Amino acid sequence: METVRWGIIGVGDVTEAKSGPGFQQADRSQLVAVMRRDAQRAADYARRHGVPRWYDDADALIADPEVDAVYVATPPDSHADYTGRALRAGKPVYVEKPMARTAAECEEMLSAARRTGTALFVAYYRRAMPRFATVKELLDGGAIGQVRAFRIENFATVPDDPAALGWRVRPEISGGGLFVDLGSHTLDLVDHLLGPVTRTTGFAANTAGAYSAEDVVSATFELGSAVVGTGLWCYAAGEQRDEVEIVGSAGSLIFSSFGQEPLRLRTAAGTEKIEAPYPSTVQQPLIQAVVDELTGHGTSPSTGESAARTARVVDALLGRYRREHRIGS
Repeated sequence: METVRWGIIGVGDVTEAKSGPGFQQADRSQLVAVMRRDAQRAADYARRHGVPRWYDDADALIADPEVDAVYVATPPDSHADYTGRALRAGKPVYVEKPMARTAAECEEMLSAARRTGTALFVAYYRRAMPRFATVKELLDGGAIGQVRAFRIENFATVPDDPAALGWRVRPEISGGGLFVDLGSHTLDLVDHLLGPVTRTTGFAANTAGAYSAEDVVSATFELGSAVVGTGLWCYAAGEQRDEVEIVGSAGSLIFSSFGQEPLRLRTAAGTEKIEAPYPSTVQQPLIQAVVDELTGHGTSPSTGESAARTARVVDALLGRYRREHRIGS
């Protein structure tokens, strides 16, 4: 195809600024239809964003002959279902992260993509953001020498009203808590920057009792035989913290996953701060990469295969907690 005409299933908050406009901003891309079960809200979204058609039924959008590809932007519990329907209709899918609630659901989606020979992409958009392209260029260029280890720390406080977190801390919908929603972003980024995790061990717990999902996760990682790492995610802390440090034989690189503060490159020469802001539409670079692949102009760095690797790591870290608390059983 020369131009990809997109339809969105689930036009909630994430599509307002983070993703939706990206389908209109990308080259060789058009947003032609949107769907939400609430017809009034679907119509309102279409009006505000200048989208020609709206639906309140997903199958109707998928069947639309002018929709070439589908973006699934619903909560994770429906990702496998909607993705499977679109793939069986022969339409490529770009699905929100996390790819699904569990690695098993991800495998179902991959199987559908293989059976139909249809492309499947996942919205781990940090893989295409200029900020993290700068990180990868520094690492690949030897700015800190040979990579030896990494450290992830992500802390947040419990909100005054935990119910405001909605489905994100309801495991039956999301697959877990904020670790699944936020932590998966950084885990996927590590896969992109350093390579796949080959072994992980960890522990998850609920320490604050504000909701049923885990609120603390600790982990250790091996990436092949050359790189090891640690991670600590605490969403019941007394402070906010978001820091990744990659340690090499000649220095270290420190950056945040979710903030826009400068990267900090530490070497024998001192500390250098490198500006690396976010784009105005954070998903637009990845959307462009997906469109480029579908139109024969490039490849996407985020696929169903790469996202499923992240899901397997999440499953490995949450498996015991899920079993003990009968989550997903």
